[in-house]
Amino acid sequence: MREGLRQLLTGSLDVVGALEDGRALLLAAEQLKPDVVLLDITMPQLNGFDAARQLAKVSPASKIVFVTIHADPAYVREAFRAGATGYVVKTAACADLLAAVTAVLSGQRYLSRELAAAHADLLTGDQTAALPGKLSDTLTSRQREVLQLVAEGRTAREIAGVLNISRKTVEFHKASIMRLLGLRTTAELTRYALEHGIVGPA
Repeated sequence: MREGLRQLLTGSLDVVGALEDGRALLLAAEQLKPDVVLLDITMPQLNGFDAARQLAKVSPASKIVFVTIHADPAYVREAFRAGATGYVVKTAACADLLAAVTAVLSGQRYLSRELAAAHADLLTGDQTAALPGKLSDTLTSRQREVLQLVAEGRTAREIAGVLNISRKTVEFHKASIMRLLGLRTTAELTRYALEHGIVGPA
């Protein structure tokens, strides 16, 4: 999919990178300072929502367009809360993607046609966005990072290495997440992460 998007855009735009996971994306964006970043919601190591929030710190001028299979209204609104200026459903990527990039570069917002009518307020920037029960309201950024890595099957030691924290801190965060979400097992954490688009199906 990533290579297909690259080929779709290369004729009209300079594509400066194509990365496999959210953490690699942040490192590249900090160096390259791209005008536009295309993100999926479900990405390895760091999901698109959290990558978008961190991108605002490392490359604040970059516009963010989500390109994803998720058309659920909750995902669309969470993407704009995280800093998106465009949202394209993958099934419409061929028709919409270049238009989306062109729009956000000119200072406009963009939604795939199939979503635009239901989310007209997002196109005008009217985000009465405090939607209750969203993942970003329930957990801290660090807790979401730990949750994703747990759901990807990484051990506490591996998570500690990725996040540069102690194993004990990882275990503390995991216990806090389980308490906040009312979950009891790693399997339940994984199911929660799948249901909220934090990780994709294996």
